[in-house]
Amino acid sequence: MVTLPRDEGRAATAGDAMAVVDAHGMVTGWSEGARLLTGYTAEEVTGRPAAELVDGDPAGLWRALRAGDGAGEAVVVAVRHRDGHRLELALRACPVQGEQPSYVITAEPDERERMLGDLAFQQASMSMSVFDTGQRYLRMNEAGCQVMGQPWEVFRHRYFPDTVEDAEHSRGFLRHLEIVVETGKPVHYESWTRSPSGRRMHAWNIEMWPVRDDSGELLGTALAAFDSSEQHWARQRLAMLNEAAESIGTKLDVVHTAQQLAELVVPRLADFASVDLLDRVLAGEEPIEGRADADVELRRVAHHSLTPGVPEAAIDLGAADVYPPSSPPARALASGDVVLTRTGSPDLDTWFAHHDARSARLRDAKDHDLSLMAVPLVARGTTLGVAVFVRLLTPESPDPFDGDDVSLARELASRAAVCVDNARRYTRERTTALALQRSLLPQLMAGQAAVEFASRYLPALSQAGVGGDWFDVISLSGTRVALVVGDVVGHGIHASVTMGRLRTAVWTLADVDLPPDELLTHLDDLVGHLGADESAVTGEIGATCLYAVYDPVSRHCTIAAAGHPPPVLLLPDGTVQIVEVSAGPMLGVGGLPFEATELDVPEGAVLALYTDGLVEARDLDVDTGTAALCTALAVPAETLEDACDNVLKALLPERPADDVALLLARTRALDAEQVAAWDLAADPAVVATARQYATEQLTRWGLDEAAFVTELVVSELVTNAIRYGGSPIQLRLIRDRALICEVSDASSTSPHLRRARTYDEGGRGLLLVAQLTDRWGTRPSGTGKTIWAEQALPTAQ
Repeated sequence: MVTLPRDEGRAATAGDAMAVVDAHGMVTGWSEGARLLTGYTAEEVTGRPAAELVDGDPAGLWRALRAGDGAGEAVVVAVRHRDGHRLELALRACPVQGEQPSYVITAEPDERERMLGDLAFQQASMSMSVFDTGQRYLRMNEAGCQVMGQPWEVFRHRYFPDTVEDAEHSRGFLRHLEIVVETGKPVHYESWTRSPSGRRMHAWNIEMWPVRDDSGELLGTALAAFDSSEQHWARQRLAMLNEAAESIGTKLDVVHTAQQLAELVVPRLADFASVDLLDRVLAGEEPIEGRADADVELRRVAHHSLTPGVPEAAIDLGAADVYPPSSPPARALASGDVVLTRTGSPDLDTWFAHHDARSARLRDAKDHDLSLMAVPLVARGTTLGVAVFVRLLTPESPDPFDGDDVSLARELASRAAVCVDNARRYTRERTTALALQRSLLPQLMAGQAAVEFASRYLPALSQAGVGGDWFDVISLSGTRVALVVGDVVGHGIHASVTMGRLRTAVWTLADVDLPPDELLTHLDDLVGHLGADESAVTGEIGATCLYAVYDPVSRHCTIAAAGHPPPVLLLPDGTVQIVEVSAGPMLGVGGLPFEATELDVPEGAVLALYTDGLVEARDLDVDTGTAALCTALAVPAETLEDACDNVLKALLPERPADDVALLLARTRALDAEQVAAWDLAADPAVVATARQYATEQLTRWGLDEAAFVTELVVSELVTNAIRYGGSPIQLRLIRDRALICEVSDASSTSPHLRRARTYDEGGRGLLLVAQLTDRWGTRPSGTGKTIWAEQALPTAQ
């Protein structure tokens, strides 16, 4: 076998590759080591000329023998291995005294191989070191010396922890060296060390393995350290970009998105970061490209710093600043590319010098240089603003921004810009939808005396946009009132437009005085038609609605619902109950009936109508939300406005995820003295009696000035009821905010207004009624119809 180098004069051991050659060059002895080295057994070689083993000219062998008579210097001789490959061996010959002169020849690998191994160790591109079992340096190559920053002589035979300053790194490294000695097994170790700047990290992959002698005894530990900093930083940049994808733009809010970008880059990329945007972006409008040589006004929307209080900021959040064309932010905005500069550059020094606040910041940092990077926020070809990243250069952290930093900043800004633009577009659409929806919601409700009401509408704080919730209070004939609340499925402008169309339809159907269940049936047909017309463009239309009619004369309420949550009733004694109504199908389903629920409501009761956004959320089920609504309504409140606030505070501590509409209506009742009713026979002779009843009642009310018009209205309506309607006939007068005359009959046929011809004997009654009163109309009843006319009370009253 090949033995390790040994000192001159050292006695050969049984494991050495040895051969005995006599004076005639014949092999007379052959060791086991020689067999292992050359492949030949002693039987194959003994008695043969040694020259036969030489590959080529045997002169080298004779020189080795002659050298054996002198200093015993090694001579390189090429020998052919038994399997045919060539071996270059360093041969040393030593004469042996005896009866016949002979020589003992020892063989070692060529010294050039040893030298090649030494050179490979020294010149290796990775750091390599050898330690003894006590973790003292035995050897270190040139790359290791460069990493440690000292020549080899400084480390020779020194204990490792005494050669490093990073105690944390020293403990981990030392422990792994000890593990190799303790276990005798190789280990893999990953280590990180900081660069002199303190910002950059050097990543190391270290392989440690035990070194043993021929007998297996552990002599020390060898290691090779691979600098994987580039791969490490590539992974870090990728991780930062992944984090940006997850953390930036989580809300469709321009300012919040900008703040997320600033907080992401500090401290991993910069010591200070700011984001300035054009005012039109904040308003949700499309930015207008300005002149490259003009000043640019930007508004600070976000900044963040390593130092609490952000002392580097020259302007406050929300404030606007003007940037001259030569300043880095203006140049970045005009060029659409990153502008990299640092202290000492004319553009940066000039910009700071002409801005008092920035000049003061520069004086505060006079002992340090600044590295500044202005990164434009460009999305879909449109520049929205500029992000400025600043790094303070100190003796402990002297690294300015480099090309890798620029690439990373450009990628981060690009992702943030897309999110900012999405938020801008959302802001524009949301603003438009809100304006449209608020214009469609009731602004000033007509005066009525049936209920006192208060309402709230809260648009959703949602990325999906404004929804289609609405409510209404509609005055009906006979001092009655309709309470309406509805919810269009979906969000955005389309939902708002659909809500406006449905609200208009409800007003139109309410003006016909349809019962709640019939009104919802007609509204269901309308939604079905709208869905059929628009499904190809916007998808199917769905909506829920609850329609209630309250009569302050009878104190009776009729309610019908189309897939809508039931109302809640707060009684005057403080008890709260959920009104059991048949929910019915959603509007647009078609083919299914709606059922009306009737109940008597005492004066002073509060009826709460709402949309599902109030009682249902991701973490709140409908039953729990409805129970919370009942509890909130039971809390005493001086006014309905206070009651609305109590409900919203209890159920919506934060802005809702869905639109919310809430309508609270406290019922009123007309006193018996305000209503007078008479049953009449179907006889033309009772018309005069009806006029008399009406005149006497007006006198009791002190409304004699209205007697003339009222007599004419009573005469025409009662005559029509007798002629075309039939029994039972009833005349009713109501004195409220207006004087109302109602005549009911058994016919379901509704009269219509027409212009009589010259020779017609009839057809002028309704025209006369319409001209003498403020409003008139007809409504169906359970047994027929009611024709009503309303006139203003005399001003003296």
